[in-house]
Amino acid sequence: MFGTSDERRTLWRHMREPVLTAGALLVMLGINVGLGATLPVPHVWIVELLVAAVMVATILWFSMEVRHEPPLVKLFAGIGFFWVGILFTMTLVDYLSRG
Repeated sequence: MFGTSDERRTLWRHMREPVLTAGALLVMLGINVGLGATLPVPHVWIVELLVAAVMVATILWFSMEVRHEPPLVKLFAGIGFFWVGILFTMTLVDYLSRG
């Protein structure tokens, strides 16, 4: 139906990492949604930010496959995500200061 067992094994070897990455991201999304809906502790936003940071690291490391790149590409990828973090922080400060 789906080819020989060697073809299925080869397909699984190529698809294992993206499937596990997507599953991990969905689990972390569920954790964030669950924490946001229930508010188990007063400062739950700290845990949510940590989970979001792990999600960003997962995307950077596995989905963008930065770990297989030379050091210069890793440096620029890190700088790019750091810059996006600065922009989000500045937007959040502006939003909160207008309150």
